[in-house]
Amino acid sequence: MSGSGGGPGSPGGPAGDAGGGAPPLPSPRAAADGLPREPGTAGGDAGGRAAGYDHAALRSLLGVWAMAVCSAEETAAVEAHLPGCPECAEEAERLRAAVGLMRREETLDPGPGLRSRVVDACLRRRPADVPLPPWAAPYDAETARLDALLRDMGESEWNTPVPLRWATGERTLTLCGVLAHLGSVDGLVATVLGLPDPLGPGAPRTVGDRTETAIERCRLHGPPFVRNKWRTQSRNIVRAAALGAPGTAELTVDFTDFRRAVPDALTGRAFACWIHAEDIAAAVDYPYAPPAPEHLAPMVGLVARRLPTALANRRRAGTAAPPRRLTAAGSPGRTLHLEVEGRGGGDWYVPLDSPAALAGPEHAVARLALEDTEFCRLAAGHVSPEEAAAGREGDEEAVRDVLWALFSLSRL
Repeated sequence: MSGSGGGPGSPGGPAGDAGGGAPPLPSPRAAADGLPREPGTAGGDAGGRAAGYDHAALRSLLGVWAMAVCSAEETAAVEAHLPGCPECAEEAERLRAAVGLMRREETLDPGPGLRSRVVDACLRRRPADVPLPPWAAPYDAETARLDALLRDMGESEWNTPVPLRWATGERTLTLCGVLAHLGSVDGLVATVLGLPDPLGPGAPRTVGDRTETAIERCRLHGPPFVRNKWRTQSRNIVRAAALGAPGTAELTVDFTDFRRAVPDALTGRAFACWIHAEDIAAAVDYPYAPPAPEHLAPMVGLVARRLPTALANRRRAGTAAPPRRLTAAGSPGRTLHLEVEGRGGGDWYVPLDSPAALAGPEHAVARLALEDTEFCRLAAGHVSPEEAAAGREGDEEAVRDVLWALFSLSRL
């Protein structure tokens, strides 16, 4: 994939390329008479001692020179010394390689918030004729980020196996198949907004059946067709949501297993787009950043609001502890304080004995703390409750039940 190599600190480029590092290492030059020199003599004498540095002083500067934090005078002295001193040149080479390993490999792509900042700046200068509803912004941003990732794909990469995991299963699709799956489920939102179903008239309505149909069409038509259809549909969904607002916010999307108002449905589809984009990026060994905080926050909120129902469903299935006491709807009951840390996080109070109970800090019997992206990856089935990096205190049974309820929210 173009742009995937040669990034800061990556093996494909010089160790000093990132962050304004030192220029390429000068090569040691032989003496004119072909005889070996003592360290610190020859070329080093002219460039080093003339500036007031002896061999020992110049050697002591090699570490800071390798990290590009010398003064201009020290840099000039070291670089004048290295061509005439093989001993120091060899040490400098080792140090520069070590500095390269210290640098974290980063994506060459812009950060997830750049697009939003550019759009916001443009809109401040010239407001949009049809403003985008805030609830559609995460879907708009995440589909645009995935589209940017796909733009760099080579022909062979479209058949890369992409492992998908969720609470109750695991499956491997090609990259093209993952995109077909995303587009087929997005199509349920599209039809509610008055757009055509991407699978055509009479297409199945369940997520599983739609995915199978879309994957078969992916095999028949190939990646360019699938990508163009997904891209066109995602843009049309954003446009239709904006043109129909505020009325579109009142519509409901039927996913067969559950129903969602359009704002929550689009937030959920933004969440799926991000998670599957990470799956794709991992499969092709490409860095991919989490969503911008203002887009991550609605995803975290949607997941947190679904926890009481998820906990009740597990309890009915016999996979969670029974309620400690019967609590009438609207009455105060045992509560878990959920702290989601990070700029996309917040605080929620989860009722433990009944989804309709009144939850609040005064009735908290346990606390669970998770970082925002860890919280979302647990809800996506990409981290198990045993693996999750979570802070916990209080009623351990309550904490365990909520962690497993969170994990149970994941689906293909």
